[in-house]
Amino acid sequence: MTAKQLSGTAALVTGASRGFGRGIATALSQAGADVIGVARDRGQLAELRDQLGGTFTPVAADAADPVVAGQLIDAYRPRLLVLNAGAAPLSRPLHQHTWQTFSTNWQVDVQHAFHWTREALLRPLDPGSVVIAFSSGAALQGSPLSGGYAGAKATIRFLTAYAADESRRAGLGIRFTAVLPQLTPATGLGAVAVAAYAAREDMDVATFLESRGPALTPERVGAEVIALATGDGYDKGAYLLTAAGLSPV
Repeated sequence: MTAKQLSGTAALVTGASRGFGRGIATALSQAGADVIGVARDRGQLAELRDQLGGTFTPVAADAADPVVAGQLIDAYRPRLLVLNAGAAPLSRPLHQHTWQTFSTNWQVDVQHAFHWTREALLRPLDPGSVVIAFSSGAALQGSPLSGGYAGAKATIRFLTAYAADESRRAGLGIRFTAVLPQLTPATGLGAVAVAAYAAREDMDVATFLESRGPALTPERVGAEVIALATGDGYDKGAYLLTAAGLSPV
């Protein structure tokens, strides 16, 4: 898909009402795509619709619902599918979690990625379509204050690689890519995690962030998603995303 082909193309983004999803939906809309934004918060979706205008279609739904995934893929036939939805983990050390809190991201993040990826292969999406699934830098480094979060995000990376192989084997022409963004205070989820890890290191938040370098922003994430969807040379299965941009992993 080229930048020219993106204009007027249906692009579906899950978790579109806040954080990275909102930045991605905004960037795609500004690039001329017809964006379908899926999230549970009707109010935030309505605000984004007011901001972006007619190029944005809000859909208030649970992205982890397999029926929703099938219905929306059938209805909109997106050429670009961005799987960004997920739950905010409880920021506690291992022994302060219950199994329910530990497994939250398996029940939401992984389940959501599985359903949408499965539907993309079953439909299938048109040749040349692109599916970008959001994992996390925690999949590489661990996340000791987030229960099963890191493992869940690592599974999304594996799941995306499996889908890419199935697309190749069946000659579907669908490109599947995983993105692993670094921890950032620029989202609600990230701000909570940053505060927790700063406290763990006996640092104030400002000092902790200074030690990590420039912060990744939702705007930068949106720009890099467009680059992944439309640029040449992005033929790797997974990319770490930092404030400096994308790098293959």
